[in-house]
Amino acid sequence: MNDKPLDLDKHRGMAAQKATDIRRILAEVENNARTLRDRQEVLESQLRSVPAASWPEAAAKARYVLNLYAAGLGAADTQHRDLVEAVLADFARLSGEN
Repeated sequence: MNDKPLDLDKHRGMAAQKATDIRRILAEVENNARTLRDRQEVLESQLRSVPAASWPEAAAKARYVLNLYAAGLGAADTQHRDLVEAVLADFARLSGEN
Protein backbone atom coordinates (compact mmCIF):
# COMPACT_ATOMS: atom_id res chain seq x y z
CA MET A 1 0.00 0.00 0.00
CA ASN A 2 1.23 3.47 -0.88
CA ASP A 3 0.42 6.49 1.32
CA LYS A 4 1.10 9.03 -1.43
CA PRO A 5 -1.97 10.60 -3.04
CA LEU A 6 -2.57 9.68 -6.65
CA ASP A 7 -2.62 12.58 -9.10
CA LEU A 8 -5.77 11.74 -11.06
CA ASP A 9 -5.23 14.63 -13.49
CA LYS A 10 -2.36 12.67 -15.09
CA HIS A 11 -4.78 9.91 -16.06
CA ARG A 12 -7.30 12.12 -17.85
CA GLY A 13 -7.21 13.73 -21.25
CA MET A 14 -6.09 17.30 -21.80
CA ALA A 15 -9.64 18.55 -22.47
CA ALA A 16 -10.87 17.07 -19.18
CA GLN A 17 -7.93 18.61 -17.32
CA LYS A 18 -8.64 22.03 -18.83
CA ALA A 19 -12.34 21.72 -17.97
CA THR A 20 -11.42 20.87 -14.37
CA ASP A 21 -9.02 23.83 -14.21
CA ILE A 22 -11.76 26.15 -15.49
CA ARG A 23 -14.24 24.84 -12.89
CA ARG A 24 -11.67 25.36 -10.14
CA ILE A 25 -10.94 28.92 -11.28
CA LEU A 26 -14.65 29.75 -11.54
CA ALA A 27 -15.24 28.39 -8.03
CA GLU A 28 -12.38 30.52 -6.73
CA VAL A 29 -13.71 33.64 -8.48
CA GLU A 30 -17.22 33.03 -7.11
CA ASN A 31 -15.83 32.57 -3.61
CA ASN A 32 -13.82 35.79 -3.90
CA ALA A 33 -16.89 37.63 -5.20
CA ARG A 34 -18.91 36.40 -2.21
CA THR A 35 -16.16 37.57 0.13
CA LEU A 36 -16.06 40.98 -1.56
CA ARG A 37 -19.85 41.32 -1.38
CA ASP A 38 -19.76 40.43 2.32
CA ARG A 39 -17.04 43.01 2.95
CA GLN A 40 -18.96 45.60 0.93
CA GLU A 41 -22.11 44.94 2.98
CA VAL A 42 -20.17 45.43 6.22
CA LEU A 43 -18.62 48.66 4.93
CA GLU A 44 -21.95 50.04 3.74
CA SER A 45 -23.59 49.14 7.03
CA GLN A 46 -20.89 51.07 8.88
CA LEU A 47 -21.19 54.01 6.50
CA ARG A 48 -24.95 54.14 7.13
CA SER A 49 -24.84 53.71 10.89
CA VAL A 50 -21.82 55.78 11.92
CA PRO A 51 -22.16 59.53 11.36
CA ALA A 52 -19.17 61.36 9.95
CA ALA A 53 -17.20 63.15 12.64
CA SER A 54 -15.56 65.60 10.23
CA TRP A 55 -15.75 67.01 6.73
CA PRO A 56 -13.04 64.66 5.46
CA GLU A 57 -15.04 61.66 6.73
CA ALA A 58 -18.19 63.01 5.07
CA ALA A 59 -16.22 63.50 1.83
CA ALA A 60 -14.95 59.91 2.05
CA LYS A 61 -18.55 58.67 2.28
CA ALA A 62 -19.52 60.89 -0.65
CA ARG A 63 -16.57 59.55 -2.69
CA TYR A 64 -17.75 56.01 -2.07
CA VAL A 65 -21.30 56.81 -3.18
CA LEU A 66 -20.10 58.74 -6.23
CA ASN A 67 -17.89 55.84 -7.29
CA LEU A 68 -20.86 53.46 -6.98
CA TYR A 69 -22.94 55.86 -9.05
CA ALA A 70 -20.21 56.25 -11.68
CA ALA A 71 -19.81 52.47 -11.95
CA GLY A 72 -23.47 52.22 -12.93
CA LEU A 73 -23.29 54.87 -15.65
CA GLY A 74 -23.36 53.82 -19.26
CA ALA A 75 -20.25 54.31 -21.38
CA ALA A 76 -22.02 56.98 -23.43
CA ASP A 77 -22.93 59.07 -20.37
CA THR A 78 -19.78 61.16 -20.53
CA GLN A 79 -21.45 64.28 -19.13
CA HIS A 80 -22.24 62.60 -15.80
CA ARG A 81 -18.86 60.82 -15.72
CA ASP A 82 -17.13 64.17 -16.18
CA LEU A 83 -19.27 65.68 -13.41
CA VAL A 84 -18.34 62.87 -11.01
CA GLU A 85 -14.65 63.27 -11.88
CA ALA A 86 -14.88 67.03 -11.27
CA VAL A 87 -16.49 66.56 -7.85
CA LEU A 88 -13.90 63.94 -6.86
CA ALA A 89 -11.14 66.28 -8.02
CA ASP A 90 -12.67 69.06 -5.88
CA PHE A 91 -12.67 66.75 -2.86
CA ALA A 92 -9.02 65.89 -3.43
CA ARG A 93 -8.03 69.53 -3.96
CA LEU A 94 -9.94 70.83 -0.92
CA SER A 95 -8.64 68.07 1.34
CA GLY A 96 -5.04 68.72 0.29
CA GLU A 97 -4.61 65.27 -1.32
CA ASN A 98 -2.92 66.62 -4.44
